[in-house]
Amino acid sequence: MSRGRKLPQDKREVFQQPVGYDISENDLEELNAKHKIITVGDVVSLTVRKRGIVPLLSVYDGYTERRELTEFADLVRNEGWAETVVANPAGEITSELEEAVGNALAGRSAGIIRVEGEEDLALLPCVLLAPEGSVVIYGWPGRGMKAVDTDGPTRTHVRKLYDMMEE
Repeated sequence: MSRGRKLPQDKREVFQQPVGYDISENDLEELNAKHKIITVGDVVSLTVRKRGIVPLLSVYDGYTERRELTEFADLVRNEGWAETVVANPAGEITSELEEAVGNALAGRSAGIIRVEGEEDLALLPCVLLAPEGSVVIYGWPGRGMKAVDTDGPTRTHVRKLYDMMEE
């Protein structure tokens, strides 16, 4: 994809608009029956796993709303699940994160990525690199979960957002 991207100050409000549609916990089984699932965020990743769904990829950072949240991290550690650890500062998508997402989705590495920094913008490479017909589920703080289809129109929208970022 690139050598990494940084969110310009003057585009921040564009990136604060949600992508995708609202879903509830009750929608997870139906989504899983029809799509490959990718999760971004600690609470969403934990919620999906507690429903017995194993995502193709989970990206998390160990924090929720700036507070350390260790339940998903504890689950990964206690179950001995393999994970890839990458650095990704807030407001950026590092080439390391992009590469880890690509490798995980291609089955070349663990399907769990722990981000040291912030995972919020991981939604973009997850949507852009996901197999067609996948759904990326992420948390919208204080509002629940959002689902993003990886079909043509949505991928095009996410590509435009990605292209707004500075290389």
